[in-house]
Amino acid sequence: MAMQLSMFDCCRIIEGFDGEEHTEEEVIEAFQALIDSGQVWKLQGFYGRTAARLIDAGLCFANQRS
Repeated sequence: MAMQLSMFDCCRIIEGFDGEEHTEEEVIEAFQALIDSGQVWKLQGFYGRTAARLIDAGLCFANQRS
């Protein structure tokens, strides 16, 4: 996904409430977008815990913005 995702789009992809099948790559990209925006840490705990696991696994990268 080359386009910028909104927080709603990211949640839609991660949770799959749009009824579409999303690839693992799309889900990881959605998590990365939430990490980059900082929103992942403001959402319900599932998002932050999963993001932390993806970062630990090297599948996502922590946002370096201060």
